[in-house]
Amino acid sequence: MQAQYISASAIILEVLWRFWPVWLALAIVMGASFIYKKKLALYGQLFDSGVGIAGVFICLFWLFTAIFASTISPFDPLGQIPIMKDTLPGAIEPQSGLVYLFGGDKLARDVFSRMVYGSQIVLIIAPAATGFALMVGITLGLPAGYYGGKIDSILSFLANLVLAFPVILLFYLLVTPGIMDTPIPYALAGVFFLFPIIFFCVLFWTRYKNRPDRIYILLGLTLIVGGWIYLGLVFDRDPLKIVHIDPNQLNIFVAVVFASSPGVFRIVRGLTMDIKTRDYVAAAQTRGESPWYIMLWEILPNARGPLIVDACLRIGYTTILLGTLGYFGLGLAPESPDWGTAIKDASRLLRSFIHPALPPTIALMSFVLGLNLLADSLREQSMKD
Repeated sequence: MQAQYISASAIILEVLWRFWPVWLALAIVMGASFIYKKKLALYGQLFDSGVGIAGVFICLFWLFTAIFASTISPFDPLGQIPIMKDTLPGAIEPQSGLVYLFGGDKLARDVFSRMVYGSQIVLIIAPAATGFALMVGITLGLPAGYYGGKIDSILSFLANLVLAFPVILLFYLLVTPGIMDTPIPYALAGVFFLFPIIFFCVLFWTRYKNRPDRIYILLGLTLIVGGWIYLGLVFDRDPLKIVHIDPNQLNIFVAVVFASSPGVFRIVRGLTMDIKTRDYVAAAQTRGESPWYIMLWEILPNARGPLIVDACLRIGYTTILLGTLGYFGLGLAPESPDWGTAIKDASRLLRSFIHPALPPTIALMSFVLGLNLLADSLREQSMKD
């Protein structure tokens, strides 16, 4: 029994219709952003240029796609229907009457649904890992640039030591399957995931140490929420069973943080060495403010522009890196719908069937393009500031 097909125009209309929750969310968010852009600080300034609007639109598109993936996708991304193996785009599944909009892959899975669910993996790992790398780099880069001397020499040596390794080789060593049999990933995770807790505790303490009504509440919330997330991520012991990460994802997460933190460290260190010579820092020192107060509340806010731009670019680099690792079959499980794994699976039959490779490739390219456009617009705004 051969599958029946719908026309190309019907495929386009059906794809547009499947994304209706995304279009609705985009209309609400973009419309509100235009109306209140003067009140939205740096985010609002992005809507003053076409590049910024395009970057925000693309990034929000994939964000909402990840959020509404279960509504958008007509099929289970891991589900297999034998008759739909290697079917071309527009094939109608006989039993349900639903359409394989982008065709089926070699294991008879819906390419469209896998592309949609793949956005969830990318938008969870890449931004979260970049955020942790920022926490590590900022927490170590501020004292290195501010104090200098032995602290700077030791931390800079460690950062340069990691940066001396070729990135792809470093990731290959950190995400190979055998590494999960050792305590290395969990030990690194245990260290890296402490940095956000330390950062926010010091941040609140330096600001509100003379305000007992606030400091104890903020420290308590930081320790409770941070400890809860820490137990779930590192030990998989979340009592509420909400915070969980698969061992393969933890492996990649740790590898990204380990490889990205030295780069963030060097940027923060350089910015700190420059900003600490400004007059407002000297004024804070004259008032008798502590070094960590000056670093966190005087230097860091004035370094936010370059750091935000770097974060956007770094998320893009991480996304490409996840795709590269998936292409080489490293890190995530073989059946994972992430875009890199999907490209790898499709590339083996590229001469016979090209359609399974195109959707994840275009998705990966468009998301990275959106991040680059967003970074370009943010760079322009930071230069104005």
